[in-house]
Formats: sequence, C-alpha cells, structure tokens
Amino acid sequence: MRSWAGFLADHFTVAARTAPADSRGCIRPRTLGAPSAPTPGQTMRRAVATETSQYKAVRGLVRGLAVIRAMNGLAGGIGSVVDVARATGIHRTTVKRLLETLKAEGLVDHRDGGGTYALTFEVRRLAEGYAGSGWIDAVAAPAMRAHLRALSWPSDLATPDGVDMVVRESTHRQSLLSQHRATIGVRIPMLVSSLGRAWLAHCADDAREATLAMLRGRDDAHGALARDARRVNRLLAETRRRGYALNAGEWLSESDVTAIACPIFDGPHAIAAVNLVFVRDVVALREIRARHVPLLRALARQISEGIAGGPAAG
Repeated sequence: MRSWAGFLADHFTVAARTAPADSRGCIRPRTLGAPSAPTPGQTMRRAVATETSQYKAVRGLVRGLAVIRAMNGLAGGIGSVVDVARATGIHRTTVKRLLETLKAEGLVDHRDGGGTYALTFEVRRLAEGYAGSGWIDAVAAPAMRAHLRALSWPSDLATPDGVDMVVRESTHRQSLLSQHRATIGVRIPMLVSSLGRAWLAHCADDAREATLAMLRGRDDAHGALARDARRVNRLLAETRRRGYALNAGEWLSESDVTAIACPIFDGPHAIAAVNLVFVRDVVALREIRARHVPLLRALARQISEGIAGGPAAG
C-alpha cells in the first residue's frame, strides 16, 4: 500500500498561496467568512491550462462562472448588477450582459421588476451529476442537518487537500446564527484552524508528516509556524489531551470568531473534521466546553460510526 507521503507528493502541487503576518508575527489567512467570488484575474489564473496542456481558458466562460460564484455568495443568491460587479471586479456593463445570458439559459431570473437577479433551481441541477465522497452525502450531511437544532450554531465538515482543509459540507445556510452563507469549497489553513488541528492531531503519522513537510517548505507565516516543531507538537498534544481542537480568535481576520472541531474517523485515523463556529463575544469558552463540546462530539461520533458501517470513506 502506498504511503500518504507518496500519495500527497504525487497528487498535490503546493500553490504559492501566501498569508502575510502582521508586526507581531500573527498569521492573517483568508477568512472563513462569506467568501467573495474570485476576481476575473484570480479565476483566469486558476482556470488557465497548465504548461503541459495545449488549451487556453475561454474568457467568457471564466467570467460567467465568476458571476455564478458571486451570486452564490450573496444572501439568498440574490443581487444587483452593482453587487456582482463589486464582488467580481468585472465592469458593470459586462456583468449585465453576462447576467442576461445566464437568464436566457435559465440559470438566473429577474427579481424586483428587473432591479435584481436571483439564482434559479437550474444552478442546483448542474451539480446533479457530481459524484462526491459517498460517506459525505450519505452519512455526514444528514447527520449534520439532524443535529442542527441542538447545536444551533453553524458547522462545517472539511477534508484535507494538500496544505489546507477544504469545506465539503456545511450548515451555514440553514443556521439562523450564521454570519456566513457560502462556505462550501473554502480552503481553511491547516495549523491556525480548529478543523486543521483536529485532523492533524488524529490522522495517520505519514499523512501528518507529509502535510507538515509541505507547509515547512512555504516562505510565508504558515511555513514559519510549521518549522517551529516544538510549538506544533505542543499544539497537537494539547488538542489530543483536550479531545477537541480550539481556535479562539487566532485568525486576525476572524478575531471575533471562536471555533471548536472534532475529528471524523475511518478506522484508527482521522480522515476529516467537523467544527462548530461561534461569535466570540456571545458565547464564553466555559459555556462552549460545558454545553457544545459534548454535542459536537456526539455528531462526530455518529458520522464516524456511519462511515464504519456504511459507504467507504472517499
């Protein structure tokens, strides 16, 4: 069987995603909060074919997808031309043409007499053919929805992808307490998030070392943290001893947020993590430990047991 280190080396290319540090050396990664749609340049760079490909990105398609992503990030999937232009960086005249094209294809529709646009069910249908990890769709998503009322606060489930955790399932749209609406697909930095810490503390040894090796190779604040072996070991040991991971406002861009996370297991090792996100000034750590940690552990346990008796982890 191939090691995790070999798998990661073959399948993940470490992008130059830098996260600056402030004057105190604190990391300022991308916020978990309502992710803005990529600008046309960002989307284009992501979509441009690799050096080994003979194809170039189709600019109109790239921009159309940027508009859909921007709409998805707006409350209720509804927004004006100005809203979408601001989110994407695309000129308003071009945004108007793109929205009208999407309307002609049935992907958006007019609201408020044409003043705003809204995503339609056709957008949902575009994903019907997607075959995700069986356990996420069959086990995790139903469990997260079932626990939402008891948990109250929103939660995300994420799996490792290179040096990040990627949100694969979320209850942010269903939770009345959510500050963020669109988190699916958001990349979460590994060492400064509760999700990353929960997975790293309980994953297979070779997976942990492969991930930390990639992080140590970065020339940003995340790399500097990963190279501090004593600090990383202490952080992971504390997480194991505590039984859950904690991020108490350590992201400067999310300093008003506290998050806890528990690992999701497939056999003896973690393959994912699920968190619970709070507004820091609203819920005290004492209350989180007494009330919410047991509930999140119950959710993580249910998902792990479902994986053991259900679809294989993917």
